[in-house]
Amino acid sequence: MLFIVHLICVVVFVLLGIAFWNGKGAFLIAGYNTSSREEKEKTDEKKLCRFMGKFMFVLAAGWLIVASGEIFKSMALLWIGLGFFMVIMIAGIVYANTGNRFKR
Repeated sequence: MLFIVHLICVVVFVLLGIAFWNGKGAFLIAGYNTSSREEKEKTDEKKLCRFMGKFMFVLAAGWLIVASGEIFKSMALLWIGLGFFMVIMIAGIVYANTGNRFKR
């Protein structure tokens, strides 16, 4: 049963990745959706969405490792997957919020 929950999480990440990759769903990006119209005009929405799409795909891969830990009943895979997921999460957040990468 828990495996199904993990797969649902992977599917959600992949679907979000596809939406972002196609330049849709910018309103789902925290921080961007609450910024003023002036700030949104300074941001390259297409570039931001493209990055978020890649980010979601990598997070889906990380969560797939966690799910495989459930399939094989391996705590090592579970911890490796969680570690990978957390490292990617922190690295992605730092990357997105430093260096004016998405400014026009």
